[in-house]
Amino acid sequence: MPRVLIVDDHESMRESLTTVFSGLEDFTVAGGIASAAFALDYCKKLRPDLVVMDICTEGGASGLAAAKELREKLPEIKIIIMTAFDEISYMPRAKEAGADAFVYKSRSLEYFAEVAKGVLRGESFFPEPRKIPMPMGEAPLTEREMEVLRLLCRHMTNKEIAEKLYISENTVKYHKANMLAKTGFAKAVDLAFYMISNGWINPLY
Repeated sequence: MPRVLIVDDHESMRESLTTVFSGLEDFTVAGGIASAAFALDYCKKLRPDLVVMDICTEGGASGLAAAKELREKLPEIKIIIMTAFDEISYMPRAKEAGADAFVYKSRSLEYFAEVAKGVLRGESFFPEPRKIPMPMGEAPLTEREMEVLRLLCRHMTNKEIAEKLYISENTVKYHKANMLAKTGFAKAVDLAFYMISNGWINPLY
């Protein structure tokens, strides 16, 4: 019988998912915790088959970082990442971290159950990438441009971004120029403010 660990800082969400999985004939809930910082320790102790984990958890702990750690140290565990935010980079970053599925919390609890069953069968579930509405239309930013933009939203300088991504400062400037041309903004700071204020990028997670 598959065992599930639920990681979410909202007690109501943990209770809702516990009710759903407890009601499934083939599942049992091994536990629920509020912070992704303790996900690895709890997995070592409880040995769940599946972890359903929020990205933004108690104490600022990132579910994406926890997913990456779980994939490296306990690769047999299946991972479903969930979020209530429209942050544009969460889904590709969840894939990169090794998650088996990505679900928006706006989906029904029944859908969570369907995804969980599929993931345990070896399937993966990722929605279509969301597109960013911009003054000049939808911005087709590349993955590298999105990486640069996320770091810009964390108020990092060209030099800091270059060091973080192991590229040259000139390459950073090239990506910034491309992003501005695509999105219609005159300055990178205006683009960063737009992304943060509209919830497309969360610099904290």
